[in-house]
This record gives sequence, structure tokens and C-alpha cells, in this order.
Amino acid sequence: MAARKRASATDATQKPEPEKPKPESPPSDPPIRPPKFPTILKFLLVFLIPYSYLIFYHCKIDYELKKSISISAFVSMMGFFVTVKMIPVASKYVLRRNLFGYDINKKGTPDGSIKVPESLGIVVGIVFLVVAILFQYFNFTADSNWLVEYNAALASICFMILLGFVDDVLDVPWRVKLVLPSIAALPLLMAYAGHTTIIIPKPLVPYVGLEILDLGWIYKLYMGLLAVFCTNSINIHAGINGLEVGQTVVISCAILIHNIVQIGASTDPEYKQAHAFSIYLVQPLLATSLALLSYNWYPSSVFVGDTYTYFAGMAMAVAGILGHFSETLLIFFAPQVLNFLLSLPQLAGIIPCPRHRLPKFDPKSGLLTGTNDGTLVNLFLRQFGRMSEKTLCIQLLVFQGACCGFCFLLRWFLTGWYK
Repeated sequence: MAARKRASATDATQKPEPEKPKPESPPSDPPIRPPKFPTILKFLLVFLIPYSYLIFYHCKIDYELKKSISISAFVSMMGFFVTVKMIPVASKYVLRRNLFGYDINKKGTPDGSIKVPESLGIVVGIVFLVVAILFQYFNFTADSNWLVEYNAALASICFMILLGFVDDVLDVPWRVKLVLPSIAALPLLMAYAGHTTIIIPKPLVPYVGLEILDLGWIYKLYMGLLAVFCTNSINIHAGINGLEVGQTVVISCAILIHNIVQIGASTDPEYKQAHAFSIYLVQPLLATSLALLSYNWYPSSVFVGDTYTYFAGMAMAVAGILGHFSETLLIFFAPQVLNFLLSLPQLAGIIPCPRHRLPKFDPKSGLLTGTNDGTLVNLFLRQFGRMSEKTLCIQLLVFQGACCGFCFLLRWFLTGWYK
């Protein structure tokens, strides 16, 4: 859900006119703005410095595992450049099919009347799948125990991309949106052959009487609910340029750092492989998302659409489930949890819910003012005052990063005591 107003049927169609001779060259829409590589470079430097330090210096990682991670990173980098090249091409096609919107947060300014291509998350999703599939050639053998779950994960992500694009085209109601991730998660749930046990926190062991509890089918139900939450929470924590993709980039960076730390601290080969499995999925997600962010950062040249938010949420949910760190993932999603709790009265119909729960834009000052709608975006504006769209997005992403940092601090503090 982006800060957009879709073109209506009356906008896209006109009254029939007498046939006229076709011009020699059909009129074309103006090209989109070029990618904002300086912004992407800043994101990369903030992440790559600690990430590279952990992989090549601080953490003790086996050579073969380090080699696989490096190959995944290289293939993901190729995916970044392919996505950057494909987005302008795809933008022309979606504009021809009248898949565009207007930026509501720029209404009353020249940028507010520009047709912004919609649903460009489809490009990111396709490139991600191609990169993830090609990586199998370098890492998995035909008899690999992880190959079935890896392909099941890709099937769930692919299913979610398809359903997200259907949502962008048909604009399905909210009650249907909640069901879509449940359907997309089925391939993963049916192929999942991992453990269904949880470790009881040490302070609760005397009361429960067990250190390990097997949940059975309840664990798979939890996996499905986690997929539903991750996809929809990314979708509703939106409304300003760069926020949907930006939060995905921040969480993906946190997931990668967490996986590397856990690999370096463990001696269990299966535990290491589970976290490496997560890395193989998240590195392509990060690379392709950065390419999309270069066009979606303020002022946005493209809209990501529900295709991207569903795809990104499912990819991170799959990485957390198969990497066996779903609790940590939920703490990474703390801003999304808060946004969901704020939104619950409106989503449940207790309080009237408008079509777009966006802040008010003042075209004279270029600043946003918070409304009474229950979103984290409006909460920030009410608490910290009016600000520009770009400043608001940066503050929200800093808050996202702070929550991820708090998660690392919390894990370090509770190590050896909680579990």
C-alpha cells in the first residue's frame, strides 16, 4: 500500500473517436528519473563494513561455507544490476497497460500530476527467483537434504509474487488479502521436514517440567500465521516514498548479520546450514531490493505495489522459519508489530477506516501533518511534528534499525539465562 491514487476506469478510457491515420511513431511517456545510486551507496557502506568484518575476520566460518556465501553474494550482485536495467523497461509496459498512480503526498505540486508506474515489485520478484534458482547450480547437489525445502521456499515466494500481482491488478478487499499468504505458504508447510519442537525458557522449566516441547501440527500452524503476519505487516506499514523497500532492506541487513554471528558461534553443522540457508535467500532479496530502492527513494520514480510487499514479507518469513530464528525475526519486526497494533481498531472495523490512511500534505510548505489514523507514520508526525516526506522516511528507517539493534542487545543479554 503506497502513497498513491490509482487511475480510475474513466481516466484510463476515453469516448470512441473516428479512426485516424496512425502516426509514424507512437507517442511515448517521458522516461522515469534515473536511479539514485548515491543513496544506495550509503546504505551499502553502513551494512557492508560490519558484514564483511564478521565474515572474513571476526567469525570462524568454514572455507566451503564461506565460499558458498561469497558465490551467493556475487550472483546477488549480478541480480542488482539486472534489476536496475529492467525497471525502466518494465515501467514502459505497465504504463501502456494503465497500471499507474499519482503520488498523493505530492498533490498540488508538479510531481503530484506525474503518472508513476505501478507494481514494479514484479521485476524484483522475478529477478530474485532467477538468482535463487541459478545459485542451486553452485551449491546444492541432487541428493542434498536441503534441496526440497529450498525449492519449496522458492515455490511459496513465487506463489506470493503471483498473488500479489493479482492484488495489484484486481485490487482485492482486505479480508481476501489476509487469506492470500496462507495459500502461498502451503508449499513450504507441506514440504517442511524440520523439527517442530521449541526450547522452553530456563526460568519456566520448573513449572512446565520439560526442557523441550514438541508442538507438532501447532508449530506448522504458527509457521503459517508468521507468513501471514510478515506479508501483511510490510504492506500496511507504508504510505511514503521508500518506506516499504527501506524497511525490507534494514530487516534484511539485520537477518544477514544475525545469521553470520550464529554460524560463527555454533559447532553444530546442521544449525550452521540452517542459517546459511537463510543467507542464500536473503542476500538476493537485499540486492534486488536495493535496486528497487534506487528508483523508489524520494522522490519516487516507481511504485512497488502489493506485489513487492507480499514478496518481501514472504521471503523474510521463509528465511526466518527455515533458519529457525522466528522469535528473533519478530523482534526485528517490532515497528511492524507496533503499526499493526495501532491499526487493529481500524482494520477490525471498530473505528472507520479510510481508503488511504495517509498524513495530510501541505503543497505550500511541502510538509506532512499527522492525522488521527492508527499508523506508525501518523504517530511519528503527531509526536515529532510536521516534517518532509524524506525526513519522515529516514526517521522511520532509523527507528527500524534501532529496533534491530535492540534485538541483538537483548539476545546478548539473555544468552545463557533465558535459553
